[in-house]
Amino acid sequence: MNIHEHQAKEILREFGAPVSKGVVIYSVDEVKEKIKDLNGKEFVLKAQIHAGGRGKAGGVKVIKNFADLEKEAKKMMGTKLITHQTGPNGKEVKRLYIEEASDISKEFYLSCLVDRESSKIAFISSTEGGMDIEKIAKETPSKIVTNKIEINEEGPSQNEIDRIISIFNLKTQQNITLKNLVKSLYKILIEKDAILIEINPLALNKDDEIICLDAKMNFDDNAIFRRPEILKLRDLNEEEPAEIEASKHDLAYIKLNGSIGCMVNGAGLAMATMDIIKLYGEEPANFLDVGGGASKEKVTSAFKLILADKNVKGILINIFGGIMRCDVLALGVVEAAKQVDLSVPLVVRLAGTNFKEGREILDKSNLKILSASDLNDAAKKIVEAIK
Repeated sequence: MNIHEHQAKEILREFGAPVSKGVVIYSVDEVKEKIKDLNGKEFVLKAQIHAGGRGKAGGVKVIKNFADLEKEAKKMMGTKLITHQTGPNGKEVKRLYIEEASDISKEFYLSCLVDRESSKIAFISSTEGGMDIEKIAKETPSKIVTNKIEINEEGPSQNEIDRIISIFNLKTQQNITLKNLVKSLYKILIEKDAILIEINPLALNKDDEIICLDAKMNFDDNAIFRRPEILKLRDLNEEEPAEIEASKHDLAYIKLNGSIGCMVNGAGLAMATMDIIKLYGEEPANFLDVGGGASKEKVTSAFKLILADKNVKGILINIFGGIMRCDVLALGVVEAAKQVDLSVPLVVRLAGTNFKEGREILDKSNLKILSASDLNDAAKKIVEAIK
């Protein structure tokens, strides 16, 4: 689960990290009143969307006076920002963050995340912060340093912290701030079940102070049930409507840009199904894992979810019956097909528990279904069918 910059900064502030003072507004009418809480004469106006690259898309502006602030806020509120992370449709700006401008002398990069391969916490540091960190990582990776630390109650040791911040090569007082910041990031990651915290840029201002100028946080969906304070920060406006609907039915669904809808049980099998669709020259329209013990109602909801995507030209159902029974899947597909107008080709591959009963249910349904003997056959048939 993602949250907005202003929310991430509130969490940073709560854990003692150095953050610029700012206010969030949901309407341009709030600017005049809320700006009273800020002391600076210059401001930074930031569109709040769940995507990077806002600055290059016009979503971050330095404002010299209040009159311009109101004018620019009116322009920015309600517009659609298109960045490399939003997709071609962009995201509508429904809230703005106004903070006191900082006189920056140097920008850095600092992040921490769960490294699943090593089961450690990885801290990534760079002297090259700002909008082009991805370019730096690609062209001059030597400027980015990764330190992996063991997870423990005490947090990172002094030696580990020294290694994390050594690349910045700053003065004693600034290093004290950086050491405390590293401890804060680690603490947030553990106590809030975050999986990524990114400070970019981490800035040094003209007064030699360290400030977190931007902040991004992602949280583990599977741990949200025990973090109600984080769940309150969820902004459904920033999420794909189909994914919100899927979460209501406990379906693992991610919308993609292809034309073949997929319904599979098991994440690994779903990934293999998507891969083989690409192998035959088409693109998957979604990742959809109905789980090991899906009910008829859950399968029906999944089928409807796929068909609600106007880009879907065909559907591939790939079920290996282990805990999941193939006859239950077949009943769900038939039920869903009765409730919607099935006008696209449908290929079904069933194997495992009760697959014969499942095929019989589908055969007697009078639906136009292409049966497949294996995954390779299924992918080939659905690609041919939509052409």
